[in-house]
Amino acid sequence: MQQVYANSPYILMRFTPSSKFLGFSNHFNNLLAPSFSLTSKFPSSISATMSTVSTQNDTVTHKTHQPLQIAKRLEKFQTTIFTQMSLLAIKHGAINLGQGFPNFDGPDFVKEAAIQAIRDGKNQYARGYGVPDLNIAIAERFKKDTGLVVDPEKEVTVTSGCTEAIAATILGIINPGDEVILFAPFYDSYEATLSMAGAKVKSITLRPPDFAVPIEELKSTISKNTRAILLNTPHNPTGKMFTREELDCIASLCIENDVLVFTDEVYDKLAFDIEHISMASLPGMFERTVTMNSLGKTFSLTGWKIGWAIAPPHLSWGVRQAHAYLTFATSHPFQCAAAVALRAPDSYYAEVKRDYMAKRAILVEGLKAVGFKVFPSSGTYFVVVDHTPFGLENDVAFCEYLVKEVGVVAIPTSVFYLNPEEGKNLVRFTFAKDEGTIRSAVERMKEKLRK
Repeated sequence: MQQVYANSPYILMRFTPSSKFLGFSNHFNNLLAPSFSLTSKFPSSISATMSTVSTQNDTVTHKTHQPLQIAKRLEKFQTTIFTQMSLLAIKHGAINLGQGFPNFDGPDFVKEAAIQAIRDGKNQYARGYGVPDLNIAIAERFKKDTGLVVDPEKEVTVTSGCTEAIAATILGIINPGDEVILFAPFYDSYEATLSMAGAKVKSITLRPPDFAVPIEELKSTISKNTRAILLNTPHNPTGKMFTREELDCIASLCIENDVLVFTDEVYDKLAFDIEHISMASLPGMFERTVTMNSLGKTFSLTGWKIGWAIAPPHLSWGVRQAHAYLTFATSHPFQCAAAVALRAPDSYYAEVKRDYMAKRAILVEGLKAVGFKVFPSSGTYFVVVDHTPFGLENDVAFCEYLVKEVGVVAIPTSVFYLNPEEGKNLVRFTFAKDEGTIRSAVERMKEKLRK
């Protein structure tokens, strides 16, 4: 029986994943039922039970046997792994070290700026490509970080989070059939959005222990048919920082083959061990780069969804055209507050980095003590580990065991690969939590996790 909730706008549906996610069916079916179930059928046989909720008198009305309607380009994608694992955390009373959101709040001076903007009447549509003061603040911050001077009116576009910046960039610039290269493992929205754009996706796998870019493989993959490379540094989920040598090589290949670069830099202020380098700052690269970022990670305000894309006018045009028909404009008062946030003193950014480095140390030392093989994390707020010392067959089975028997949530990384087999030995933990939560999770694993 499907479960729906009166007075709730959310309806959880039964659905069928593609072969990429079939490994989840046996493991998560029992875990997630009755919320939703996975079957072993392929997308061509997708069907769903639809339900509607009547809010009158808290009654629930069921309408059954309505087939799920979905475009073929999205048939292979299921509910995101982050949603799934967060639901499991609630269901099993588990400590959620899976989804990458802080369990602590952002700074008061930024929140107060949002409240003041609301009181000041900044509550109607904002200018489509951004409140002028925020565009200026983004340009100022970018100059401080990279040395590049950008035009806030022509080269900065404010979006509803970095996820929309990614979508607007891909949908606004990539044509059906264009070839785009990803570095696996990759954030799940990349492939989904590229599929919506009709792109041809190619993947270069970064492998442990250091997740270095396989330069020779990249050289053999990139060609005159390649339209763009999409990269993420600091890198989610591995915590890898792309080195200057790697970025120089990628830049050289892009210039040689007339390839664009879309670079997701949302964790740029969480670079711990080596310097973060923005691809756009390399010689000859600004003219072919879209740099995407957001407020949420640095200021612990992920729910505000304030992001942006920085690009030269000939690339910004496509981004803005797509943005205009995706969301048109982003939350007005939060944009005003974001401008205040980006002008925070350097001491704020230094404190954020120190805080996360301390939390990283607690989690890494704890995971090593538990018995994981822990790979270095030089940036982001994630740590990737090898779970195989505990004898489970793959990452999905391990995460099932971890949430049910231990009471801790991690993310199976196989969902971040075109070929899930490449990630079956790895799981991801986040340290974007308060120290007490991290220590409690470690203690649970020390007590209950058995080799």
